[in-house]
Amino acid sequence: MIQTDLLIIGAGPTGLFAVFEAGLLKIKCHLIDALPQIGGQLSELYPKKPIFDIPGYPEVLAGDLVTNLMEQIKQFQPGFTLGEKAEHIEKLEDGSFIVTTDAGTQHHAKAIAIAGGLGSFEPRKPVLENLEFYENKGVEYFVKNPEKFRDKKVVIAGGGDSALDWSIFLANVAEEVTLIHRRNEFRGALDSVEKVQELKNLGKIKLITPAEVAQLQGSDALESITIDENGSKRNIVCDYLIPLFGLTPKLGPIANWGLEIEKNAIKVNNALDYQTNIKGIYAIGDVNTYPGKLKLILCGFHEATLMCQSVYQILNPGKKYVMKYTTVSGIDGFDGSRKEAEKAVVKAID
Repeated sequence: MIQTDLLIIGAGPTGLFAVFEAGLLKIKCHLIDALPQIGGQLSELYPKKPIFDIPGYPEVLAGDLVTNLMEQIKQFQPGFTLGEKAEHIEKLEDGSFIVTTDAGTQHHAKAIAIAGGLGSFEPRKPVLENLEFYENKGVEYFVKNPEKFRDKKVVIAGGGDSALDWSIFLANVAEEVTLIHRRNEFRGALDSVEKVQELKNLGKIKLITPAEVAQLQGSDALESITIDENGSKRNIVCDYLIPLFGLTPKLGPIANWGLEIEKNAIKVNNALDYQTNIKGIYAIGDVNTYPGKLKLILCGFHEATLMCQSVYQILNPGKKYVMKYTTVSGIDGFDGSRKEAEKAVVKAID
């Protein structure tokens, strides 16, 4: 059985940053994730997509953010159980928990932080004959590595931010990008819509609206598609079709743990510490909900910080924690000792 202070379910950016905040408080962490690699959605869905709202980074690729978070927490030596889903939970008389995965791995922890992002998720698939046959043979639901599409003919179907963003990005990678949407109006950001129109005018994107994909063709792999434009059908030769119609999020087994759920998210006490209705179980990041909730990575970082302060009290009842700024106290195993950090701060003040 794996023993830890804080068990974090979800190894996405929020879960990873929680390890750092817990490490500052000398809290030992172990993470469980159903995916075979760390990073959550950032690694699984869009590792090469730029993110613009992380403080201190005008722009950072999703995959690079995961790499940086791992570099930040390696000094605290967290444990990982990857490729396994947290399935069952048992609360013991002393208030601690045993969490068992679908592979039978047991974890004993004094507190639990659920940082599962949107939970387990599946792409919303178009209703097309023989769709499954062409999956991974020309039909792709995620863009994990844009280089896969270099010098290829790509058709993207969808009208949201993902469809617009990847059309813009792949316009400089693929030989040909065609964006198809069933309406003339898009649901994405206005500046993205304007950028797509600009690329269309430059001949870098073919924009077809209103239209829908009607059929897929190809003997061993996708070779072409048939689209329907208001009853008029025509073929488009392509190497890849990327349907981007969003994701269907599911909490999975966690939904059966007795937690208070609202609209497929876990209700928490945001006025204090993001604890759920079960003492000792917290929910942070996109998986939780409360009045005014914003599903942003930076909000998850904030929630993780306050959550760890509360976990410290569970692990050290009655002990008062005096918060220290890392600029003053430094971090064991990081750049320099505490005394050196204090000297640097004093010198800067003088």
